[in-house]
Amino acid sequence: MEGTVKVRVPATSANLGPGFDSMGLALQLYNELTLAVAAGPQPVVEITGEGAGVLPRDRSHLSLVAADALFKRAGQASPPWELLQHNCIPLASGLGSSAAAIVGGLFAANSFLPRPFSREQLLELAIDLEGHPDNVAPALYGGMVICCRDGERWRTLQVPLSGGLRLLVALPDLTLSTGEARRVLPEQVSREDAVFNLGRAAALVAALMTGAENPLTWATEDRLHQPHRCPLIPGAAAALAAARQAGAGGAALSGAGPAVIAFWFQREATDQRAGKIAAALQGAFSGAGIGCRIISTSLDRRGAAPPG
Repeated sequence: MEGTVKVRVPATSANLGPGFDSMGLALQLYNELTLAVAAGPQPVVEITGEGAGVLPRDRSHLSLVAADALFKRAGQASPPWELLQHNCIPLASGLGSSAAAIVGGLFAANSFLPRPFSREQLLELAIDLEGHPDNVAPALYGGMVICCRDGERWRTLQVPLSGGLRLLVALPDLTLSTGEARRVLPEQVSREDAVFNLGRAAALVAALMTGAENPLTWATEDRLHQPHRCPLIPGAAAALAAARQAGAGGAALSGAGPAVIAFWFQREATDQRAGKIAAALQGAFSGAGIGCRIISTSLDRRGAAPPG
């Protein structure tokens, strides 16, 4: 095997309030990965950017775990890999850094197979490895994706969104593991709460497709996970409320948190809400004694793809 493969994978924001474990958006915030076969018998891993000081530099790196899993699925021995990675997606942030690493490894390694897998097959393997379809599906496909389990397979649907969608992410200076965020969730929910979320999830999809901003405020409400997770994140509940009060159409935890995402439709160049919403988010976390950084971004529509 010869050659070098480069891939850029977007960050993702999953759940989006009521769409627990079933909805996700791809964001214009990327990790870039270059994969080749190493010259020697041992893998070579170089990392810059986010996580450069903590991510493993051996075969336990998630991108290489994914590449090896792909070759095993194809019935082939995996070569020693050379991996160069530049990360812009923060770790343990609720922005899909693990999904990006896995999707990047699968997408790049797939190019070395004589009979590459389809994107649908890559998705199934990515979900097997990562466990969260609402993160890996938008990372692979781009845009907004709805994911549903159907027996032994996953079904996905890309949602055509209205233009002008603006996104702000507030990333507080703390980390929250997915395991910790899962442990606080109840085993059962009431019928009332299930119906509450069903209606709002449907309304959220309709609003994002049509560009109707007013419903986003109540369509991003949730009773399944945010009330249980916000207490783990000082300032998060206040940030959700502050973003809406400052003019965001909707606001939600990004994934399991700790990041908070706010979104609205910008129709005119004179729309000045971005600065007000950013200040409101920072103020809410500051009031809880937590610093945060603001990431201004937009919807990624390509998903995993070569850079450019």
